[in-house]
Amino acid sequence: MDNNNSFNWAEGIDCAVTICDSDCRILYMNRRSRETFARHGDIIGHDLMQYHPPHAQEKIREMLSQGTSNSYTIEKNGMRKLIHQTPWRDADGNIAGLVEFSIILPADMPHYVRS
Repeated sequence: MDNNNSFNWAEGIDCAVTICDSDCRILYMNRRSRETFARHGDIIGHDLMQYHPPHAQEKIREMLSQGTSNSYTIEKNGMRKLIHQTPWRDADGNIAGLVEFSIILPADMPHYVRS
């Protein structure tokens, strides 16, 4: 897969996008993701697991084996973020890896209940 062209769509998104394969090898990080994790240097090609604690590693294994997604919010450096991790699939429908979106949430973000 030519990652330079396959993930160009993610460069223009106003959130951090990180993509790994089914072996947890980091395939791609958009500009926002690279800025977020700059303290680790260039980690494309590295094992995603080495940057996660044991409980998160277990969740990653679960998502890859069961095809489930994981969403949660965090607060870091005064910013609230929504983290959404979900499997991506190859052309044959097999789980090919995970994509993580990290979205900064505005402090005054409205919430609507719709029917």
